[in-house]
Amino acid sequence: MALFIDARIKLRISTAAEADPAAALLVEGEVSVPAGVAHARFVLPQAAGHGIGCACCLSRGPVAEALSRLFLQRVRGEIPHFAEIVAVPAGAQGVAAIRAALQNDPVVFARFRLAE
Repeated sequence: MALFIDARIKLRISTAAEADPAAALLVEGEVSVPAGVAHARFVLPQAAGHGIGCACCLSRGPVAEALSRLFLQRVRGEIPHFAEIVAVPAGAQGVAAIRAALQNDPVVFARFRLAE
């Protein structure tokens, strides 16, 4: 029998208020974060015309960069260990950017998975 274990870090899209205190937060823009909670922020570019993270404009999108910062801080022991990240987007564009990073960025895909 084959056993499959997905060791990637779970990422759930929700609100900061619903996050487990032991989870890290991925926050879009200036959404408030409870004191002492590990978090990384991302800001979507305001430029129009191209899709999120298009290859001609960005090598990596802001969501991928923020997730990488969280991952590296965790590995280096700069923040408390977390088993889950709660993404707190400001709107539909933020949700789309998070999903795009999880699907299209190979490093993000290798480290994180969308929690069902």
